Amino acid sequence: MDDEKQITEKNIVTNRKARHEYEIIDRIETGLVLLGSEVKSLREGKASLADAYARVLEGEVWVISMHISPYKQASFEPTDPLRDRKLLLHKREIKKLSRQVMEKGITLIPLRLYFKNNIAKVELGLCRGKRQYDKNQAIAQRDAKRDMQREEKEFGKR
Repeated sequence: MDDEKQITEKNIVTNRKARHEYEIIDRIETGLVLLGSEVKSLREGKASLADAYARVLEGEVWVISMHISPYKQASFEPTDPLRDRKLLLHKREIKKLSRQVMEKGITLIPLRLYFKNNIAKVELGLCRGKRQYDKNQAIAQRDAKRDMQREEKEFGKR
């Protein structure tokens, strides 16, 4: 019998705003180049994806404006919390992403930052911006679904 390794994931932060602002076309799991003190800060959950986005520059993918707070007990000078961080992808994946991003209105947005088997990962979303009426329609659908569930629950009690 094979000993199958247990895959464990621990969410650090989720970009909830992105799910509202963008239509998510595709998702890609990527690695992330970090310093040791940044990893320790992530373990404490001190990160934000609020204004973060990713960009393909010179054959590499970089996440920009992702905030990781400096680790308090770091033994050396703290790093810039908003520095650009390199994402780890294969060349063919980068080429595919750069082709898709060249399409009109397509953006790379970090959706989630998490640890997978103690390795920091970023879930990158290939996104297209929603128009205001799309957002309103999504809110209306969510409210209608919630009302239907409430009615079904009430009907079941009778």
